Amino acid sequence: MNALDIQARQTLSDLLTQFGLSPEAGGLPCSNWIDGDLVAGRGEAIALTNPATGGELITYRDAGADLLDQAVEAASRAQVEWMALTASERGRRMNAAIRRLEGHEEALAQLESVVAGKPIRDCRGEVGKVREMFEYYAGWCDKQHGEVIPVPTSHLNYVRHVPFGVVGQITPWNAPMFTCAWQLAPAIAAGNGVVLKPSELTPFSSVVIARLLESGGLPQGLINIVNGLGPTTGAALTGHDGISKLVFVGSPDSGRLIAEAGARRLVPSVLELGGKSANIIFDDARLDDAVAGAQAAVFAAAGQSCVAGSRLLIQRNVFDAVVERVGRAASQITVGLPADEATRMGPLQNVRQFEHVTGMIERARAAGARVVTGGTRPLGLPEGADGYYLAPTVIADVDASMEIACEEVFGPVVVAMPFDDEADAIRLANGTRFGLAGAVWTQDPAKAHRVAGQLRAGTVWINSYKAINVMSPFGGFRDSGFGRSSGLDGLREYTVPQSVWVETGVEASVAMGYGSGHE
Repeated sequence: MNALDIQARQTLSDLLTQFGLSPEAGGLPCSNWIDGDLVAGRGEAIALTNPATGGELITYRDAGADLLDQAVEAASRAQVEWMALTASERGRRMNAAIRRLEGHEEALAQLESVVAGKPIRDCRGEVGKVREMFEYYAGWCDKQHGEVIPVPTSHLNYVRHVPFGVVGQITPWNAPMFTCAWQLAPAIAAGNGVVLKPSELTPFSSVVIARLLESGGLPQGLINIVNGLGPTTGAALTGHDGISKLVFVGSPDSGRLIAEAGARRLVPSVLELGGKSANIIFDDARLDDAVAGAQAAVFAAAGQSCVAGSRLLIQRNVFDAVVERVGRAASQITVGLPADEATRMGPLQNVRQFEHVTGMIERARAAGARVVTGGTRPLGLPEGADGYYLAPTVIADVDASMEIACEEVFGPVVVAMPFDDEADAIRLANGTRFGLAGAVWTQDPAKAHRVAGQLRAGTVWINSYKAINVMSPFGGFRDSGFGRSSGLDGLREYTVPQSVWVETGVEASVAMGYGSGHE
């Protein structure tokens, strides 16, 4: 074990001790939060790897179906207690709960950084997003107004938005803390209890957040975190009769399995899946801004982002100049240890993803694509940093039919392709089975809105990229999933419209069949 591994293991041990998740007598940490208690898993051992070194970080146990039963039972009981409160009281308690993170921000950021392999500066920003999400949805608790429908009878017909009951959520390894809060906040603001399963690769930050939130005044058992493998704990969650809705953030292949599991029980789902987003640069764009935007679009988080601008579409007459500038800028990005304050890009999170990304690059080379920069491990890494590092990579001479131009890479790789005119740009941008995000760079306002309006993408930026806020709905088309997270649309995903009819006539009437009421 090298010095970096020793340091990372000690840091993680100290953080788990600080948050009360330290190993029990058997040597494995408590990796679940169920009914107000930290609980160790009972299944097989799961080893976590340090993304920065490739060495073993810690081992914990799969939760398994029995603990899942306990979590659903706790969430169901707590949900009834939660809904017995007034809407205003629920909002006050959500605001009080999120304040429990105060004083723990740096430790949370470090925990996320060491396990997920993300630069510490990025993790600090994500802690702030957790608070932002809860404060926003706390404000919605007492503003979920119903509607009165002017039906053509003597009835008063009103519609309420009622919670599902207990919802199941599964979050990914690329942003576990962010997506935990992204899903928890609207779910409980809408009145639901929650059982959430993070990725087995990033188990701890969600447990810590749930524990801190509950200590701030949420009912015991309202939020439960179960950690384990997809075929065991994940399957128990998606197949549980006590779960009334499924929410999943991850890959399209896994999303299909989640949707199929829900469909077998006639349970609805929300799927936030992958992307192959087009970042379109016209020749009249401010190229300095567009080049900076192209970097941020794909190299932040080592490209492990569903909205990554992984297809750079550039108007032909400025194509060579922009590709050269993007390549030069990419080669200057500081790649290093997640804990280093100077690091702008860390490693990929796990070996499977590293092999997937490097394999796609090699197949692109073999198909005739040109690697402008990157494509290999970066130089100058500290001794012992033998983990899943890949230099920021720019690839040109790519045909739209190549795998690397069609399939999600989910790594620090952008493919550059030229287009001739507006129609050609739209054709290329929409020539994918994904539809999550996209961007348009131009100084012509009419063209900007015209092109944006024709992109089949759930989020479109104009002269910007990756501006995301909890107030705005987020989601995609086609293989990027369905349903929406965040904003009022995200809140509504966690409620069911209930129509109530009250007879107000002097004489009550009952229609035989679907009549108009009075005949």
